[in-house]
Amino acid sequence: MKDSFVSVRMDENHPDWEQCIKRENSLYERGNGIRSEFERDYTRILHSESYRRLKYKTQVFFAPQNDHICTRIEHVGHVASVSRTIARHLGLNQELTEAIALGHDIGHAPFGHTGENILNSLMSISMSQNEGHNAPRKFWHERNSLFFADFIDTLADPDGNEKNLDLTYAVRDGLICHCGEIDEQGVKPRNEAMDLYKIRRPGIFSPYTWEGCVVKVSDKIAFLGRDIEDANTYHILDDTSTRELREIVSSTLGFNGKNERTQDAAQRSGRAVNTTTLINDLIVDLCENSSIEKGFCFSERYFNFLKELKTFCSSFIYKNWRLEKFSQYARTVLECLYDTLMKTSVYARNRTMHSCLNFARELNGTFTDWLIKYTAYDPAEKERRHYRTKEIFDIESNEGYEKCVIEYISGMTDRFAIKTFEEIISL
Repeated sequence: MKDSFVSVRMDENHPDWEQCIKRENSLYERGNGIRSEFERDYTRILHSESYRRLKYKTQVFFAPQNDHICTRIEHVGHVASVSRTIARHLGLNQELTEAIALGHDIGHAPFGHTGENILNSLMSISMSQNEGHNAPRKFWHERNSLFFADFIDTLADPDGNEKNLDLTYAVRDGLICHCGEIDEQGVKPRNEAMDLYKIRRPGIFSPYTWEGCVVKVSDKIAFLGRDIEDANTYHILDDTSTRELREIVSSTLGFNGKNERTQDAAQRSGRAVNTTTLINDLIVDLCENSSIEKGFCFSERYFNFLKELKTFCSSFIYKNWRLEKFSQYARTVLECLYDTLMKTSVYARNRTMHSCLNFARELNGTFTDWLIKYTAYDPAEKERRHYRTKEIFDIESNEGYEKCVIEYISGMTDRFAIKTFEEIISL
């Protein structure tokens, strides 16, 4: 129902307001009140390098040459749109949902979830403890989004000094708790604030705010229909899979009410799912069936439909032989980058990276800059470049150096990873 969540909206009247707008440090102050705290977070993320790079990071289809195939940045825009619509209708804080949605995937590796799995498999030893937290052994993008927001991404203050984003607790919490790939009904926020780096794996904690829960559910709403649309564009779906999809629509949604409109649109278009119609119907169904008492939930019919769609996408799209072939290529690329950079550890420790990687000038320059910005590699050069970042990687230890390499690779776009790989193998 409209405005049915106003009483739990995250604003100055909420008992957890001070906790939610809390910042660890201070990036800089503008000296005016034109923007709210969450609007400031939104623009900090918008201007960050990690957000910009999402336009060349895989959503499902790797390094797409077709300009109309969804990349990670478009997916983030879809989630922000869905989140904003739900929050506005239910009376929640739109600014908070939009900030979380905009930043929720800034920690994604190149090549999407395939790249995430590859980096995870490459991590042979536990992550470095030098960031001051008990880091988990595995690489997962939700936690990496928080890590990049806290320690990697920077903006220049009015004096030109590069400082970390220093986002509010509510936005940081939404980043690490956004996992929308777990099937659950009745999503509600958890009751207690916590050290976010004590979260060991995705999906085990709900967000701290209702607005964070909106993004968590919106993530699921946003991607399924678009993945199917892109699969059609790439001729991934054949007649058999298309018939299977139409049967799912028919058996789970039926032919009455708004479901009849969904089926009718599918028949006219020749496809079993129309992306915008699906998103609209899911938003309406969620808003009609959710309450503060029950949490965010769909009707049983639409909840079953979502599960059926996920199963379909897994079977007929994500495991398609063409994507699996590219997955093999992605592994070759990332393993090559990892092995090459791990071989340079002695040069990094001796502060002589400038004499290494002459065969890969792009890799040499960007990795050296990474070392200057986030390690004790060259303090004088760090000061000269106005980097006010912490030394978060101890490159004197094998564990710390590996963490440094993994995080550097995770920030790459698909095409930069491919470009530097081709530099390495070119003779």
